Amino acid sequence: MESIVFLGFNLYAWITIITVLSMFTVLLFTKIRADLVFLGAISILFVTGVLDAKEAFSGFSSTSVVIIGVLFVVVAGLTHTGVLQWIVKKLLGQPKSYSKAVVRLMLPVAALSSFLSNTTVVALFVGIVKMWSKKLNISPSKLLIPLSYASGMGGVCTLIGTPPNLIISGLYAEKTGVAMNVLTTTLPGLFCLFVGILSIIALRRLLPDRKAPESAFESTSDYTVELLVPTDNPYVAQTIEEAGLNRFPGGTLIELIHYDEVISPVTADELIMGGDRLVFAGQIDEILDLKKSHGFVNADHHVFTMDEMDKNRQLRTAYVTFGSSLINTAIGDSAFEKDNNMILVAVARRGKRINESPRKVVLQAGDTLLFECPPRVNIHTERLSSQLQFFDSEQVPNIGKKTLISTTIMIAMVVLSALNVIPLLQCAFLAAMAMLLFRCCNVDQAMKAINWEILMVFAGSVVLGIAIQKTGIAERLAFGILDVCGTNPIVVMTAICFVGTFITEFISNTAAGAMFFPIMYEAAEKLGYEPYPFLIALMVSVSSSFATPIGSPTHMLVYGPGGYRFSDFMRIGLLMNLIILAANILIVNILYPLTPLIP
Repeated sequence: MESIVFLGFNLYAWITIITVLSMFTVLLFTKIRADLVFLGAISILFVTGVLDAKEAFSGFSSTSVVIIGVLFVVVAGLTHTGVLQWIVKKLLGQPKSYSKAVVRLMLPVAALSSFLSNTTVVALFVGIVKMWSKKLNISPSKLLIPLSYASGMGGVCTLIGTPPNLIISGLYAEKTGVAMNVLTTTLPGLFCLFVGILSIIALRRLLPDRKAPESAFESTSDYTVELLVPTDNPYVAQTIEEAGLNRFPGGTLIELIHYDEVISPVTADELIMGGDRLVFAGQIDEILDLKKSHGFVNADHHVFTMDEMDKNRQLRTAYVTFGSSLINTAIGDSAFEKDNNMILVAVARRGKRINESPRKVVLQAGDTLLFECPPRVNIHTERLSSQLQFFDSEQVPNIGKKTLISTTIMIAMVVLSALNVIPLLQCAFLAAMAMLLFRCCNVDQAMKAINWEILMVFAGSVVLGIAIQKTGIAERLAFGILDVCGTNPIVVMTAICFVGTFITEFISNTAAGAMFFPIMYEAAEKLGYEPYPFLIALMVSVSSSFATPIGSPTHMLVYGPGGYRFSDFMRIGLLMNLIILAANILIVNILYPLTPLIP
């Protein structure tokens, strides 16, 4: 099979190329989970004989993948002891200008993201930034994109800050036997962060000034109406369905209050009694028409306000995430409310409430939803979190003695690893054990913190890198780039980093790092230079995705709360991509001068 050659590639190489291109297509145009896509790719490469069993499953034993898995436990300890919350409280302050606010926000976010999961840091900061922006009288949309950008640029500053750094450094160690220092990318990362902060301040006019989505829900009296059923009303003793209250244009019956009993959701067979209070949500004119036609009267007050909730029910705001199964559906056409014990009260899109029956609105990614639900509803379940991101979903732990303990453990891990006293893998294991021993987190919290989907993607990325290199694809692509770009090493480095930056706008930066590692490595060797500085530049470039909301999970986290449109990221992001690429190439070549390979 290997003897069959077409356009310079053998059959195994073509199987790998088709598999990789299929992966790109599936990741771009479907909602299939990334870990399943990678597992499918590994299966194809193994079954077709491109990889043997040892190679196909090597990703699961890769040092980089193991380190990432263990670091999830360390992050759990930091999160559950309130380290992140303490830093936020102490560092943001009350700046007097937008420029100072950007600096005060981006620096601590970048510092935290250097050691913690970017997604964890941004998830914590989203709610805080929204409240902070109100105090500063700045639109949240002016601060949430910088928040997401800072987490990405900060993650580049250490090998453990972002998965591509671990993957690329791990592949380099396996290739050369030389391990990179945990602070290898610190200086290039800090320079790019500095340039990034200045660029955001200079380009702030390109940041949208959007109304916060939840601001459409700040006053609920304009869309929740409470009506009273008089004792002599003709609909007394009829069911909700018989009275035609379960279905009417432009509104929804969300609650029936019978004496002191609150009934929600209201079933079609519920009986109407004299003195009952009915709470409707939707278009006010439709509800008032219903009041007139059914002989109801005004109750003494509206039940729902944002400041004073009914003790048995409360309002919660969430937005529809990218990839959610709710997209292109209406809540009223599914059993979502019944399954989750929630009632949809209103829908807002780009900061404006949609004036139609909320249960009939066909939802889009980024829509903000207002739910009425029990105070103890579990909004952290896997089923809900894959569809909605709740604004109040972060649990705030108590800050105390364990906060100091977990901080000490993290600092010790970084210092011992940076000084090469103990290898990073052993440091991570010791730190995770210490977090458990000192009860910074319990075993259940540690296991829940491990993101198995991400680990599968990392493992799959390693295996794909092996296939790309083994089949000669990396070498052929490296030669192709050299043919186009010539033999100038800086031009070649820039070209590969540019393509890497573009690709990572659409797929996982981890996958981009694994795919481009062998290409960059081969190109450097063909030019006769040590690959080390080329790979440092690659680490920065594959983590520099600024131009699309799907380019990073952190962009998706801020997309809904910021009331953004897809084009908002492109307006500033395309320029940011080019600026950071130029800064990256400049600083890497200053700090790590190109060194010819010794024959």
